[in-house]
Amino acid sequence: MNFMEFAVWGAYLTCMGNYLGRAGMGAEVSWFYAIQGIVSIFMPTIMGVVADKYVQPQRLLGLCHLVAGACMLALALIGMADETPSKPLFIAVYTLSVAFYMPTLALSNTAAFSILKRNGMDTINDFPPIRVLGTVGFIVTMWFVNCAALGDGGFTFTLDDNSGKFQYTYMQFLVSGVISLALFAYCFTLPACLIESKPSRSLAETFGFDAFKLFKVRRMALFFVFSMLLGMSLQITNGYATPFITSFKGMPEMADTFGANNATMLVSLSQISEALGILLIPFFMKRYGIKVVMLIAMAAWVLRFGLFGLGDPSFPGVLLFVLSCLVYGVAFDFFNVSGGLYVDSECEPKMRASAQGLFMLMTNGLGATIGTLCAGEVINHYCHWTSDGFLVGNWQACWFIFAGYALFVCVLFALMFKTNEKKQAQ
Repeated sequence: MNFMEFAVWGAYLTCMGNYLGRAGMGAEVSWFYAIQGIVSIFMPTIMGVVADKYVQPQRLLGLCHLVAGACMLALALIGMADETPSKPLFIAVYTLSVAFYMPTLALSNTAAFSILKRNGMDTINDFPPIRVLGTVGFIVTMWFVNCAALGDGGFTFTLDDNSGKFQYTYMQFLVSGVISLALFAYCFTLPACLIESKPSRSLAETFGFDAFKLFKVRRMALFFVFSMLLGMSLQITNGYATPFITSFKGMPEMADTFGANNATMLVSLSQISEALGILLIPFFMKRYGIKVVMLIAMAAWVLRFGLFGLGDPSFPGVLLFVLSCLVYGVAFDFFNVSGGLYVDSECEPKMRASAQGLFMLMTNGLGATIGTLCAGEVINHYCHWTSDGFLVGNWQACWFIFAGYALFVCVLFALMFKTNEKKQAQ
């Protein structure tokens, strides 16, 4: 289940920009990624209420994938019918797809936890190895769309220059849709996750609004605000790393380099690093505490952007791209995973679920949405799409602006945020 859950996302998340540029929607790339943040503000909560009261989580997970997968197939058909499809239609269908996909990230966890507990297993010890398969699924479909190509000679796998590669075409949505529909069918073979009767809650508690009380505590208020500020960095490289690396194909001296022709595969090193970065968190959290761990994450984001600005696909410049991808594991995990652990440790048990929802709202909702749209404005100012489908321009200025922003947030956080010394001492 976890393998397919994230394989659905990996098929298009990091390479969608390459297709959009060629389909005449390059200027709207930032909106496609911002939509994921916008729907994350309310759809997971709504589906969580449905799973709590009306539909078993594993069945709701399947039904969400049915709608999301069908919409992905519709995107492929729209792209197949017209090289430059109608923007309003394409965006509307895409929005419906991600609106039903984003809640499945939480529903898959809910189903997994329920099944593991019913079988007497420990979620803390037994779930992480299962969750890692999600990252593996993400990487596998990234590699598949990077190498799979469809042309006059039929279906092939190649690492060479080929405009028919799925990473450049609507076929990436077809791959996502097929896996999503397969997961829909598989979900109905999973053990039942029975709906438990729970005490009645107020509307504010149901939708997690009670967690906003945490803003009364200065320490927590600062933490959530900085989570939003750092969350603005989350989707920038997902949206623009592959168009950036692919843009070097427009330079004759770099058109044949491995990196320029296999941007999706190169960026997949970020997900490999992400899987390994999780293993470092327990040591750093216990030894240094949340402030140092968050500062390390912020410094890693500075390097993530800065190394992109300094590198290129030729040797030895490609090594800087590799380093940028490797540092991503620390940038992402030390922020997202450690932040979730910190929220859990600082909140009362009755408010922990709502507080986690607030953390996700500030990071993947507000932060990622605002950050993606702002990044899009910066990139559209310094770069432009060519008739050949390359996003070219002063990329170095863009990456250094993003790195400077991350550094500014890092310095502010170091000066303003203070941990709960008593709790740290315990």
